[in-house]
Amino acid sequence: MLIDDVSLSVAENLSVAENQSASGKRVESTVPANPGATVPELHELLGDLISTTHRLTRLAAQAYPNSESPAVWRTLSVLTSMGPMRLGELAKHSRVSQPTMTKIVRNLDSVDWIRRVADTDDARAWQIAAAPLGEQALTEWRSRLADVLVPYFEGLDAIDLHSMQRAIQIIQERIAVRPESASRSGSASASESVPDDGAGA
Repeated sequence: MLIDDVSLSVAENLSVAENQSASGKRVESTVPANPGATVPELHELLGDLISTTHRLTRLAAQAYPNSESPAVWRTLSVLTSMGPMRLGELAKHSRVSQPTMTKIVRNLDSVDWIRRVADTDDARAWQIAAAPLGEQALTEWRSRLADVLVPYFEGLDAIDLHSMQRAIQIIQERIAVRPESASRSGSASASESVPDDGAGA
């Protein structure tokens, strides 16, 4: 997912104290050494991160138009990263209503991008899983989005690339475990449809 992927905002704003350059030499932190200087607060950084990643995904989507709905790629991304799940749960994670997800699943099934698997907890129910063709389609789509973004990031040195890589790792580690407060607030609105930002996954 691009949110699973590159964040320009974090690359610009987060500093890694001991970055390693390509030569293996220690690189000093880019955080200002001035004792009077203040590091941007977390709330401000997260706001910049969200804003910039939305801009990045819109830019990628505009540069690489695709006939598939962003919700399709979100759905495949959810299934690929989280594994099989029931329709209602998939709708919540993909931020669409259950009727909309029913239509998405039907369309994905028609092109063999998803498959139905038995629910081990309920013999009467079934779960939805990403099929090999769907995983391949998602991988190819992400690769093409990355291709159109490469010109914007060409020329970055090893330090900047390492900073981006570390920023991505931090984000992935933090969002892998959802805080209880976020879980409570998210459950109330998870079934509501959210406007697409253009790239979607």
